Amino acid sequence: MNGIIHPCTHPEDKPAPKNEDEMMVAIFEYIDRLFSIVRPRRLLYMAIDGVAPRAKMNQQRSRRFRASKEGMEAAIEKQRVREEILAKGGYLPPEEIKERFDSNCITPGTEFMDNLAKCLRYYIADRLNNDPGWKNLTVILSDASAPGEGEHKIMDYIRRQRAQPNHDPNTHHCLCGADADLIMLGLATHEPNFTIIREEFKPNKPKPCGLCNQFGHDVKDCEGLPREKKGKHDELADSLPCAEGEFIFLRLSILREYLERELTMASLPFTFDVERSIDDWVFMCFFVGNDFLPHLPSLEIREGAIDRLVNIYKNVVHKTGGYLTESGYVNLQRVQMIMLAVGEVEDSIFKKRKDDEDSFRRRQKEKRKRMKRDQPSFSPGGILTPHALGSRSSPGSQVASNPRQAAYEMRMQNNLSPSVSPNTSFTSDGSPSPRGGIKRKVEDSDSEPEPEDNVRLWEAGWKQRYYKNKFDVDAADEKFRRKVVQSYVEGLCWVLRYYYQGCASWKWYYPFHYAPFASDFEGIADMPSDFEKGTKPFKPLEQLMGVFPAASGNFLPPSWRKLMSDPDSSIIDFYPEDFAIDLNGKKYAWQGVALLPFVDERRLRAALEEVYPDLTPEETRRNSLGGDVLFVGKHHPLHDFILELYKTGSTESVDVPPELCHGIQGKFSLDEEAVLPDQVVCSPIPVLKDLTHNAVISINFKDPQFAEDYIFKAVMLPGARKPAPVLKPSDWEKSSNGRQWKPQLGFNRDRRPVHLDPAAFRALGHVMPRGSSGTGVYSNAAPPPPTFQGNMYRPLLRGQAQIPKLMSNVRPQDSWRGPPPLFQQQRFDRGVGAEPLLPWNRMLQTQNAAFQPNQYQMLAGPGGYPPRRDDRGGRQGYPREGRKYPLPPPSGRYSWN
Repeated sequence: MNGIIHPCTHPEDKPAPKNEDEMMVAIFEYIDRLFSIVRPRRLLYMAIDGVAPRAKMNQQRSRRFRASKEGMEAAIEKQRVREEILAKGGYLPPEEIKERFDSNCITPGTEFMDNLAKCLRYYIADRLNNDPGWKNLTVILSDASAPGEGEHKIMDYIRRQRAQPNHDPNTHHCLCGADADLIMLGLATHEPNFTIIREEFKPNKPKPCGLCNQFGHDVKDCEGLPREKKGKHDELADSLPCAEGEFIFLRLSILREYLERELTMASLPFTFDVERSIDDWVFMCFFVGNDFLPHLPSLEIREGAIDRLVNIYKNVVHKTGGYLTESGYVNLQRVQMIMLAVGEVEDSIFKKRKDDEDSFRRRQKEKRKRMKRDQPSFSPGGILTPHALGSRSSPGSQVASNPRQAAYEMRMQNNLSPSVSPNTSFTSDGSPSPRGGIKRKVEDSDSEPEPEDNVRLWEAGWKQRYYKNKFDVDAADEKFRRKVVQSYVEGLCWVLRYYYQGCASWKWYYPFHYAPFASDFEGIADMPSDFEKGTKPFKPLEQLMGVFPAASGNFLPPSWRKLMSDPDSSIIDFYPEDFAIDLNGKKYAWQGVALLPFVDERRLRAALEEVYPDLTPEETRRNSLGGDVLFVGKHHPLHDFILELYKTGSTESVDVPPELCHGIQGKFSLDEEAVLPDQVVCSPIPVLKDLTHNAVISINFKDPQFAEDYIFKAVMLPGARKPAPVLKPSDWEKSSNGRQWKPQLGFNRDRRPVHLDPAAFRALGHVMPRGSSGTGVYSNAAPPPPTFQGNMYRPLLRGQAQIPKLMSNVRPQDSWRGPPPLFQQQRFDRGVGAEPLLPWNRMLQTQNAAFQPNQYQMLAGPGGYPPRRDDRGGRQGYPREGRKYPLPPPSGRYSWN
C-alpha cells in the first residue's frame, strides 16, 4: 500500500493534491484501477507499513533525514529564484498559501496514517456494498498500527496459510509493488503461481516547474514567462502532457524457468534440487545490497555482480558438498568458500572498474568536443532564426515587417565583428578572446569535476586505506575487522531468516555504515548466528522518535518534540541539524552514504519514560499496536457466522471455519470499532456520502500461531501443479531472430487475441453503413479483386440495406451476431491436409460448395496475394498476412497459440 500512498500524496509528474481529502480520493481511485486490472476472486489483502524491525529503521532514518534536508534546501532555492524573477519583472502565478506536505508523515503513529486507516475502512465498506466485483470477496486490512513492513506482513500470511491442511496449493497470488525485493520474496514462497504487478517505470517523465507550474524546465531554469495559450480558448490549460501510468505483470513462474536453466549443474556430488538452488540464488543477491545491509565494495549490481556470483557459485558448489541454505538457515562453512572465491578476484574487479570509468569519461569528453566542433560558426538571429516546421504560427514567433532591412542589419553586424582565424581562442559566450588568450574557468573545462576519492581501491594498499578512511581504524587491527565481519555475517543470517521464517529479532541491526571486503570472510564457519528470542517491536511514537529529524517534530506530542530540539536534551545528539554525505566512490548525492549517528535504544527509552505521562488519550491510542481487520459483504458465507459472534458477545477468540472462506484459517475476535450491518458508516471525507444502507461486517483477524522455533519448509507443496512451460528453445538464444516478443495479457494463458484477416476488413468496408460524405472507419477498404469468379458482393446503393449476398441464407435472428470469433472455433492440424473452415469459408460452403476453391484461386491470382509456404514446412495455404501469431505446429511440447 505504501507504493500507492506516496505517488498519490506527492506525485512527481502532475500537480499535488490541494488537501488530505483529495489525497484519499486519489488513493481510492488508484486501488479501483488496480482492482479492475487484477480482478481478485477470493481475497484482497491491503497491507500498510507498520513499525519496522530495528534493522530497517536505520534506512528509514537515513531516508527521512535526507528528505527533510532536501525539502528545506528546495524551499530556500525556490524562494530565491522567485525573488530574482520578480525583481527582473517576470511573471509568476500568485503563490498559494498552503502548508508544504511533509512526506515524512507517511510513517506509523502520525495523525495522517490514523486518518488513512479510517478512510480505508470506509472505502472497503463502500465497495463491498455497492461494487458487484467485490461481491464474494474477503478483504483484510492491515493498517499502520499492525507491526511489520507491508510486504512482509503479506508474506507472513502466505507462509502461515501454506502450513494449514486446508490450503489450496494452486492458489494464484498477485502482489502489487515496485520494490525489487518483492521478486525475492515471491521466489521464497515456492508458490507455483506468483505474479507481481507494478507500474511501468518511464524515465525522464515531464515534471511541472514548482514556480510557474509549466512543463519543460526546472525551478532553477525558470524565467517567469507567461503561460502559452493551450487551445483556441485556453480550454486545454489544465490538461497534462503525460499519459496515464501503465502496469506490467512480472510472472515469477517464467523467472523460475530461466533460473532452472541457469542453475542446472551436471555431475553434482549430491542430488540437484531446483528449489534449493533458487534459495541459494536469493541468498547471493543479498550481497549486492538490500534494505538492511550495505553491499560489498567489490560487488556492484550495475557491473554484473549477480552473474559473477552465479558463475563462482557453479564453480565452487561441487566442493561445498551441498547447498548454501535450507529453509532460511545458512551453512556458514559453505558460504565462506564462496566469499573467499570472490575475494580472490577483488583486486582485478577494482582495477577493471577504474579502467571502465576512465574509458567512459574519455568517451564523454570526446563527445563534448565533437559537439562543440559541429556547432555552426554563424547562426542567424532575430526574425531570421530557424524555426521547426509548424512552429511559426506559435505566439512566440516574430513576423518580419521589413525582411530586407533585417537581413542588411544582420550582415552589417557580421561584418563589424573581428575576423576570426582558425587558431583564435574563444570565451565561454562564443566571442573571440583577447590576443594571447585567457585562462579558462573551471566551469568551462571539458572535464566535469570529480569527487575526491581518498581510498583509491584500484591502487595497492586499498584495504588499509579503506579501513582507515571509513572506519578510522588501522587495517592491522584484526580484532575490529573480525567484529565488522561478524556483524555482517549476522546480518546475512538475519535477512535470510526474515525472508523465509519471519522476523528473527526486532532489536538486531548492523551497527556500521560500510561493509567489509569479501576477502575478510575467513573463519566465519564457527561464528554464532543465533538471535535473542522474545523481542518486541517499538511502539509507533517510539519509532517516530527513532527515525524523524527535528524538522518533522510537529508530528509528535509537544513534550516529545522538545527532546529533539532542546540543547539540554539527553538525546539531542540523535538529531543533527546537518550531516555529511559520503559519496563512497559514487557521483550523485542520492547514491552516497548519510553519516548519521545510530540511535541507542536504551538511552532513547530512558528519555521517553519522563514524557510518557504527557500523552493524551488520543495519542495513547495512536501509540498502541493493533492487528488485522477482516471485512465481508452480505453475500459471503462468513457473514452470518460473524454476525452471530457479535450477537452472542463472545470475548474469546474463535477459530475461522475454513470451509466458509476458501480454506483460510486463523482466529476471530470482536472489534470495538467494527463495521456492522444496518448501522450507518460515516464518511471521513466531506465530499463522499455516508453509507446509510450498510450490509458489511468487520471483525479482528489473527493469523494461525506457531511455536517460536517452528520452521516453515521452503518447498513446493504436494499437489501443486507447475504452470505449463512458456519459454521455447529459441528463447534461450541471445537474439530473437527478428521475432517481436508479445506479453501474455491477463492471467488466462489460453486466451487468444481476436483478430481479422485482410479479407474480413475488406468485407466490413463494404458492409458497414457509410455516411453521406463517404467517409468512415472502414471507407478506405479496397473493392474485390478483378479475378473474383462470381458476384460475391452486391452493389452498394444509397438507402438500400447493405447485406452481402453470401449471408442471405442466415436466419434473421442470427444475422446480427456474425460468425463466431476465431478463438472459439475448432483447431486444425496443419499436417492432416484439411483446410481450416474459417467463418468466411463456412458461409461460402453453405451457399455454394463448388465456389470454395475459387476463393483461393482469387487470392493466388494476379490481383490477390501470392501464395506462401507455411513456416514449418506445411503445404501452401491462404495468405498469412495480417495474422499476428503463428499457426499451431503438427506436434511438439510447446503450445504456439
